[in-house]
Amino acid sequence: MAKLRIVHYINQFFAQIGGEEMADYKPELREGCIGPGLAFNQAFGEDAEIVATVICGDSYFNENLDEAKATVLEMIKSQNPDLFIAGPAFNAGRYGVACGTITAAVKSELGIPCLTAMYEENPGADMFKNQVYIVPTKNSAVGMRDAVKKMVPLALKLAHGEEIGASCVEHYMPNGIRKNFFEKKRGSARAVDMLLAKMAGKPFTTEFPMPDFDRVTPNPAVKDMAHATIALVTSGGIVPKGNPDHIESSSASKYGEYDLEGVMDLTADTYETAHGGYDPVYANQDADRVLPVDVMRDLEREGVIGKLHRYFYTTVGNGTAVKNAKRYASEFAQELLKANVNAVILTST
Repeated sequence: MAKLRIVHYINQFFAQIGGEEMADYKPELREGCIGPGLAFNQAFGEDAEIVATVICGDSYFNENLDEAKATVLEMIKSQNPDLFIAGPAFNAGRYGVACGTITAAVKSELGIPCLTAMYEENPGADMFKNQVYIVPTKNSAVGMRDAVKKMVPLALKLAHGEEIGASCVEHYMPNGIRKNFFEKKRGSARAVDMLLAKMAGKPFTTEFPMPDFDRVTPNPAVKDMAHATIALVTSGGIVPKGNPDHIESSSASKYGEYDLEGVMDLTADTYETAHGGYDPVYANQDADRVLPVDVMRDLEREGVIGKLHRYFYTTVGNGTAVKNAKRYASEFAQELLKANVNAVILTST
């Protein structure tokens, strides 16, 4: 029996072409497997093999969506594959959106079995999990082995046209489609087992997970703004020119703290944005559009506020995990408290 033919889609980073500086890399078709494709080929064994790899830079794909999608689809179609795999993208936002977009296009326009994989907080997950099979992964490429292990069995079932079971069985993200199956125990018995495990502090898995929303009680309004210290915080990626701390344009692993002492205005010569999720032109022309230092200085001079806090804190919200964002805020919030800051203005894009 001949091996199944697979085409694999990856970005410029996993193709080992380069990082952000090569994100404008145009679509390219290469014979055989590259990067993570080696792990897939090993896991598929004698059942399937990656015959070609399509590479495209994250920025190029997302900024030239129609053209890039059409080009990539033609490359995939030319290989006459039995299966298409994209990623895994982990928590790289633009990569996740690209993987979701092309996988959905392969399904709808080429009718080829396909799947992708990414972190559950990747924006591509919410956009495409109800259209294509997406296997949840860990936050970074550290989870590659686990991702491949989960993707391969599902990929083979899709390629062979086998019935796909429930998401909890096949290890894909819930897609709104319910699958009926018989449990060994009746519902009441399972519920009691879960309750006893919970009471005993033992691990258990709920059959009806509820969304986990933060509930934050608003602080009382600032009564005396004329004597208040106000700080600026942004997820819009505004940084000093040259991005001295190398904050990533997506999936930021850090935040920056920068001094505003004597700064009355953010100019194109002194500040820019590191954010890769929106058109940077207007922010680079005048970073006050994202971080309004000029307006805050006006309010300070007019006596509307007491003063602008000396430091501002910044990171990139594009693809950044919620857990990381919470950690950043908990750290610099302590600094704001120590400085007796009365209120924070949080700006985004």
